[in-house]
Amino acid sequence: MTTILLAIVIGAAFGAVLDRIGATNPNWIWRMLSLSNLHLMKTILLAIGTGSVLMFAGQMLGLVDVGHMSVKTAYVGVFLGGLLLGAGWAASGFCPGTGVAAAATGRKDALFFIAGGLLGAAAYMMSYPWWQGAGLLDGAKLTLGTVPGAGYPGLTGLPGDTLGIVLGLAFIAVAFALPDRLRPAPRSGGAEMPAE
Repeated sequence: MTTILLAIVIGAAFGAVLDRIGATNPNWIWRMLSLSNLHLMKTILLAIGTGSVLMFAGQMLGLVDVGHMSVKTAYVGVFLGGLLLGAGWAASGFCPGTGVAAAATGRKDALFFIAGGLLGAAAYMMSYPWWQGAGLLDGAKLTLGTVPGAGYPGLTGLPGDTLGIVLGLAFIAVAFALPDRLRPAPRSGGAEMPAE
């Protein structure tokens, strides 16, 4: 029961942060994807980089055990799913996490997004035997570098914890180096998605 309560508290806090930085508003997502406002992109890069540095540095110091973390299997289906997720994110202005958080803020369009995601998940479950028979689900669990205690082979000979810190620092550096926009902001006459 404690695990469920902790998950609810962490999930609510994460959703509140997503809403605070604008990730629950499709307009901010579209501005990021059109490169007209990189505030959200910079925030995402900073969060990923900081999390990576803290996790792998904590692992090196013996404070965090990354061995219990699960690594997704790398196979063609994962890459196809990633492309579909990206296309859906661009089309709707929501990803699964931001869609649920947006629904919690009362956005009706997010409810349609969640319904579409559930229908897509059901279609995948029903067609799973076909995907498996086509060989699109065959693969291996790999990491970029070998992480001590994780038990997964690394693609490079580099130590995974060091690589995780270096990549995290690179994400942080990019977050600070990016300008606020790469393209001019669209004129105010453009279609904006009103808050529901």
